[in-house]
Amino acid sequence: MPDLVFTGGVIWTGAEVTGALAVTDGRISAVGADALRRPGALVDLGGGFLMPSFGDGHAHPLFGGLEAQGPQIKGLTTVPDIVAEVARYAAEHPELEWIAGGSYDPSLVPGGDFDARWLDEAVPDRPVALRAYDYHTVWCNTAALERAGIGPGTPDPAIGWIVRRADGSPLGTLREWQACDLVLDLVPGKSADELVEGLAEAGRTMSSAGITWVQDAWVEPPMVDAYLEAERRGALAFRANLAFRADPETWRDQRAQFAAQRERVAGSRLVTAATVKFFADGVIEGGTAAMLTPYEDAPHSCGMPVWEPAALAEAVAAFDADGFQVHIHAIGDLGVRASLDAVERAVRENPARDRRPVIAHTQLVDPSDLPRFAELGVIANFEPLWAQLDPLQTELTIPRLGPERAALQYPMGSLLRLGAAVSFGSDWPVSSHEPLLGIRVAATRQTLDGSGPWIPEERLTVEQALRAQTSGVAYQAFAEHRWGTLAPGMEADLVWLAADPRTADPQDVHRIPVLGTWLSGTPTH
Repeated sequence: MPDLVFTGGVIWTGAEVTGALAVTDGRISAVGADALRRPGALVDLGGGFLMPSFGDGHAHPLFGGLEAQGPQIKGLTTVPDIVAEVARYAAEHPELEWIAGGSYDPSLVPGGDFDARWLDEAVPDRPVALRAYDYHTVWCNTAALERAGIGPGTPDPAIGWIVRRADGSPLGTLREWQACDLVLDLVPGKSADELVEGLAEAGRTMSSAGITWVQDAWVEPPMVDAYLEAERRGALAFRANLAFRADPETWRDQRAQFAAQRERVAGSRLVTAATVKFFADGVIEGGTAAMLTPYEDAPHSCGMPVWEPAALAEAVAAFDADGFQVHIHAIGDLGVRASLDAVERAVRENPARDRRPVIAHTQLVDPSDLPRFAELGVIANFEPLWAQLDPLQTELTIPRLGPERAALQYPMGSLLRLGAAVSFGSDWPVSSHEPLLGIRVAATRQTLDGSGPWIPEERLTVEQALRAQTSGVAYQAFAEHRWGTLAPGMEADLVWLAADPRTADPQDVHRIPVLGTWLSGTPTH
């Protein structure tokens, strides 16, 4: 007997519409008229819309969940507001040795260069470290700089910049991971309970938006313990695939470590660890994305590749040979090309297999490289919310790119037309976790106030965007036979929306309430 029978609304399987769906023991047991013939507890959709739950092809759930444990600076729109919130939090937590949090908006200050002295006004006697919402930049106070030993004579690391005042003293802004880690490595780690609560908070956040699977796109081996402990305690409300971050300096030693961690999670119901993450470059707004030609505002610079192209190709081929899926952050057109070249080497040198490599973000692609995605079987993972003419674009990105390159950004329509596989993610907490918000932007290329459409030829239909966020992510996860569409035998990973987004005005898709989420037939929201 089915546990649940959904009826009374539109049920979209991902390919067609039906009127009923039955769930038995966590799996879909029947659709359409056959489901109505099977008695079970009725769920009246009330004229709403049931569909496959959303996947998130690139996010950082633990980072996002942990942000709730620090000063709440995300979404604040002025530097004084951020400083006031840091001061409030510090005053309420005199026991903390460090004040750490995220995610501030780097576009609030020209060039994204934030001054330590502004935070000194809030907390003069303890170190403060705040991540920008791109997670490639840190703003810290003077006490943090001093604790890290960063002064006028401190050289820039190989991968990162210490932003300086005219006199050579550190300003308080650090760019890219080796510079950021000069400070972040000193911040006390979270306890096991705090990490589990971070994942529980992430689950509440994502379930409320209809998400049941996430590609955690930056995992260090100790974070595996948090996932397994959260699952053991019943605190993990989503499926996750973990992507271990490959280090350009130590990746050869990491091969055995990552393989061992993959085996550790082999018995988990919710967690896999099948992926290795590479950062090919940084971000355009910080001037660190790797570019084929120099930045408009910095004609001496083509950005900052995290890996030299030949080294990236060698490492990608090695982890591919170890049976890992590769997931490469690539923002600039040189970063994307180097990533495609690396995948091409892996395909050429390693035995044929179903590898499904991912290039994440795919912000700026030279037109000559677009056909290579389909040719190499590369999945283009987009964060669709970014494809709008917002202040980050107008204040930081476009001035650095110039108009010609700016008009090539986020070519999701072009890649679909060329036959490439496309998936969607959020990069939460870098940006909003809400799939419907990103789907709105993908379908309109407009800001919430209606500005646009921006690069309208790259728009998708709402249905194409829904597929990128469901079956597209399932394909990325090697799970298209388990979830991502609704058919008998599939996991009952479902989301109930108040209305059909396919027939709504695309500009209003994000306003549709999420009424329920199920993971293997169990409600999580």
